[in-house]
Amino acid sequence: MRTSPRARDEGQGDGRGRAERGAQEGEGPISPPGAVGSPAIPVFLYHSVMDDPPGWIAEFTVTPEQFAAHLDAVVRSGRTPVTISAIADHLAGRAPLPPRPVLLTFDDGFADLPGPTAEALAERALPATAYLTTGAIAPGGRSLLPPAPMMTLDRAAELERHGMEIGSHTVTHAQLDTLSGKDLAYELRASKAVLEDALGHEVRHLAYPHGYNSPRVRAMSARAGYETATAVRHALSSDRDERYRIARLIVRRTHTVADVEAWLAGAGARVAPYRDGPKTIAWRWYRRARAVLHGPEFAG
Repeated sequence: MRTSPRARDEGQGDGRGRAERGAQEGEGPISPPGAVGSPAIPVFLYHSVMDDPPGWIAEFTVTPEQFAAHLDAVVRSGRTPVTISAIADHLAGRAPLPPRPVLLTFDDGFADLPGPTAEALAERALPATAYLTTGAIAPGGRSLLPPAPMMTLDRAAELERHGMEIGSHTVTHAQLDTLSGKDLAYELRASKAVLEDALGHEVRHLAYPHGYNSPRVRAMSARAGYETATAVRHALSSDRDERYRIARLIVRRTHTVADVEAWLAGAGARVAPYRDGPKTIAWRWYRRARAVLHGPEFAG
């Protein structure tokens, strides 16, 4: 997941300057504390927690010390930590959300996840959701992720014992909105099947690699049997968010505890749902054209 201007076009910027960009794109300003509307739900997106990450993922890696400070801020906030199933149950009308929920999510499946990261969460009794890229963690699997220390598939059940819910992050981590129907169905269905075989139960939730999605991707995700799908958008979610495009806040190494505390207070980012801006739509069409010429590309 490399830094580039396109990340901002996908709604994945760091939140600074979003009010100005949003006003230019007709997307509305960042919400202040106490803004009128649906209560904000912070859904944090982490990748790896380590001191010396590979360069390609470094911007989206936090140190163990930073991570501990973030988790302590979550505990102090008084919010109720939940997994994605709680949000799914609410959006499907099966059960109400608890008061002031917060969701911690982890993408890809880096090696720290079933070790110190899961332990730090368990020490504070914080549940979480892990979205795993099966081609990067399964024996003999192949993915588009650059080299990095990854967990192995046989440790997925260990994550569940630590209080994590498991979701799919596709097989190869490709840009889903650029794929053919056949390739998209493979990414959605094969990853789900691999995880279900490893865990012995249904896997109901999906995270789009780098947040890339489209109406076609969302429809096919539903047909593949997923109940929810998370995007990125670098926005706060809400109890009215879209079930197949739940907004998340992407945590960068440059984000401070003050940033985390602002998000926990329901401030510092816009609140979903909202429509894609013209830059996001234009960037999607550009990437589709590239995929026609060059084939599937890493979503990052």
